[in-house]
Amino acid sequence: MELKVNEIFYTLQGEGARAGCPSIFIRLSHCDKTCPFCDTEFESGKILTVGQIYENIQNYPCQWIVWTGGEPTLQLTSQIVQFFKDKGYKQAIETHGGNKVPAGIDYIAVSPKVAEHVLSQNFPDGVQELRYIRHVGQAIPQPKIKAEHYFISPEFNGDIPVYENIAYCIELVKQHPQWRLSVQMHKFLKIR
Repeated sequence: MELKVNEIFYTLQGEGARAGCPSIFIRLSHCDKTCPFCDTEFESGKILTVGQIYENIQNYPCQWIVWTGGEPTLQLTSQIVQFFKDKGYKQAIETHGGNKVPAGIDYIAVSPKVAEHVLSQNFPDGVQELRYIRHVGQAIPQPKIKAEHYFISPEFNGDIPVYENIAYCIELVKQHPQWRLSVQMHKFLKIR
């Protein structure tokens, strides 16, 4: 079992309900979307076996893996998830929602980049977290799937905060208190 891996690093989760939690990030290469606000170089990478990935992460004092990208559902399989589950890891995934996630994932965070009916098909039982990116003028989302946590995340210009978007999202959340604000704190703290 192999994956094209862009990078592996150990840091704190920077956004959403798990913000501040130590996590091992495994960024997989490739994405099938071209979002103009994307802040990640994910095309390059190196083919690694699951054994090589395990060698890279086994000494970190953390048992949470976050599969991210790019778009991790383009490569990640249930067999790979099970390999790491057998090693004692809990696993989260950050996805755009365009594909079903492999069986065995413990925590699903969707930042939708597809239509709501696609989310309904891919996540009929809901997810742990929905994170909608918003900029000035965009309406509050009307999700068609259930989540444990609903977040509005201000659109940044790459790694640069856009304070108008932050202020706008704060007002959206104040007007719609069932939502919470999620700011990419890792960019403010300048950590990976």
